[in-house]
Amino acid sequence: MHPPPENPSIHSSLHLPSGQTLLIDADDTLWENNLYFEKAIAGFIQHLNHKHYSHDEVRAFLNRVEKESVQERGYGLHSFRHSLLRCFESLSVEPLTPEREQEIIHFTHVVEDHAIEFLPGVVETLPALAAHHQLLLVTKGNFEEQTAKVERSGLSTHFAAVEVPAEKTPESYRNIVEKYRLNPAATWMIGNSPKSDINPALEAGLHAIFLAHPNTWVLEHEDVRTAPPGQHCLWLEGFADLAKVFS
Repeated sequence: MHPPPENPSIHSSLHLPSGQTLLIDADDTLWENNLYFEKAIAGFIQHLNHKHYSHDEVRAFLNRVEKESVQERGYGLHSFRHSLLRCFESLSVEPLTPEREQEIIHFTHVVEDHAIEFLPGVVETLPALAAHHQLLLVTKGNFEEQTAKVERSGLSTHFAAVEVPAEKTPESYRNIVEKYRLNPAATWMIGNSPKSDINPALEAGLHAIFLAHPNTWVLEHEDVRTAPPGQHCLWLEGFADLAKVFS
């Protein structure tokens, strides 16, 4: 999915002064998220127990359904539940009774009931970054769900603002730059998704830092593009490494 990173020497040699603006993703950048969706999906596929389609074939079908659901309903738990129900209706020989519908919905409880699980280095590194730079949380999805997670996390005090665009596109990044009167040359988007965090930010004229996550949602997979002249796209192994770049 990903090409080799930039010359690794840039990671150790680039130390940026105070006053940068860091746009930081939330799900799978600050805390675990897709891991719980994967657990729900695994339970659903096992429950479906299809006689003719393999696990991988059912998952591929569900991926297509999820893509359609996102286009129709946006992101969030409601859209995910709809996708599981549509997948069951399409693949199961059994009718979707009210009882079966509740059984399927039950698999999604793992997504909404879990405690916030911070990724390594986040809790220690965020205060250090906030002491010298302006931090904005930029996470796409359902506004109510995302803002509720931010409040539950207890991290909101480190951020000057929270933005929840429906999609992360070059235009949405340009809108954020305009809204907060940011200097693109000193603004960095940090996240785990090539499709939403890295590539559109680069297209919008910002710098980007890619923090790979092993459970990034398959619909967020893309090749990480090369940064245009005058911009940087760095690859870091973990959130704590940000402190080495933003001193």
